[in-house]
Amino acid sequence: MSNTLMQFVPIIALFAIFYFLIIRPQQKAQKEHQAMLESLKKGDKIVTNGGLIADVVKPEEEFIKIRLNDETVVKLDRAYVAKKID
Repeated sequence: MSNTLMQFVPIIALFAIFYFLIIRPQQKAQKEHQAMLESLKKGDKIVTNGGLIADVVKPEEEFIKIRLNDETVVKLDRAYVAKKID
């Protein structure tokens, strides 16, 4: 009985290490990114996944209208916002 239990200890330890080093930090970063997306408002500067720097013109439910330059306003899916520039 004890010998069988001892065989599972390394597997449990590996899962715990995997959880605390990979899964948990990834979940935390995903929550922070989602909170940042929800807090976007007019005038914020963002960087898209494509590397474009833009100003938020109007946040909408699924999309965000952004200004790339003085004349160009486009719609961007919220999933493609990489980060907010402070």
